[in-house]
Amino acid sequence: MAQEFTIKSEAIESKINQLLPTQGGFQPGVDFSASTMVIPIVDLTETAEGSSLRQDLQSALSHAKVTSFEANNGTVTVINTTGYFRVTGTARIFSNATGSFDITDGFSSKELFEFGFGPNASAGTQMTQYLFDFIVKLEAGDSLTAKTSALASFVGGTTRQVADLSGNLVNP
Repeated sequence: MAQEFTIKSEAIESKINQLLPTQGGFQPGVDFSASTMVIPIVDLTETAEGSSLRQDLQSALSHAKVTSFEANNGTVTVINTTGYFRVTGTARIFSNATGSFDITDGFSSKELFEFGFGPNASAGTQMTQYLFDFIVKLEAGDSLTAKTSALASFVGGTTRQVADLSGNLVNP
């Protein structure tokens, strides 16, 4: 048989007030109580969301689901379908060159990332490398592009859809 007892803890009261502000917190004359009965809690969140994978595994890359891309001295369309996509790879940029990722809706573009040395770079054979790993959302009509401004500069990597536009997860 379970045993009931009262808990008097300002730390617990404060945390409940912080986590549940709309509940009004503790009011005068109300005690926080506990029981010695063990009640198991089963977390079905991942399965209810449509996946049986842990969150960190949900964005894994796999042979069957990745698409490779590369841009060298020009602009390429990396993704032009709707959804949420993981984009990962590397950019190698030489002196006085630039590279970037942009989202375009067919009328205007917005730059997400720019790679380069900046305005004070000297001409020569300086090279820098950038690693990238980000998730992008593309809506109807949107495209993700990658570009570089010089023949020796390169942006390349892979993409994988992690969810459709409604947020339904896509297993790797």
